[in-house]
Amino acid sequence: MTIKLALLISGSGRTLQNFIEEIAARRLDASIAVVVSSSRGAGGNERAKTAGIPLEIVDPKAPGFSDAVTKAVDPHKPDLVLLAGFLHLWKFPAKYEGRVLNIHPALLPKYGGKGMYGHRVHEAVLAAGDKESGCTVHVADLRYDRGPIILQRRVPVHPDDTPATLAARVFAEEMIAYPEAVRLVAAKLG
Repeated sequence: MTIKLALLISGSGRTLQNFIEEIAARRLDASIAVVVSSSRGAGGNERAKTAGIPLEIVDPKAPGFSDAVTKAVDPHKPDLVLLAGFLHLWKFPAKYEGRVLNIHPALLPKYGGKGMYGHRVHEAVLAAGDKESGCTVHVADLRYDRGPIILQRRVPVHPDDTPATLAARVFAEEMIAYPEAVRLVAAKLG
């Protein structure tokens, strides 16, 4: 079964690009029906256009933001909605419960919550002196970085790590983890 995806982005679109490549290489039996971006200047917007994927832009400061996201997603009837570096809380309707996934660049429940994204997460891991970090794919709910964990991938934290070096190692695992989680969830939807 080819699973239909909607991806929500706010930035560079590296995760979007990873899915585009995984699908093109036939390692993931999926299609991307729409990309919804929360920024007119997001680099991921150009990636979506280049790949010929419909792109919708929603203003996170506008009243009714969550409703606008839902209206952008609904016509495409996705099987799953993937939060792919989406920096805003989408208060999705009940019909999407269990079908919205998120990836976080830490081993949740540590280093999650509002404002914990990107280098902030890696800085916190390093400041705590943790010996390992990684990424978590989970079923999203209506709170930041909560919901049942689907899978985690771990990486060591090296003594000479900077937020950038740790981020690069974690992102390499994200590229494996997120498509794998989609395959696992798709098999259950099957």
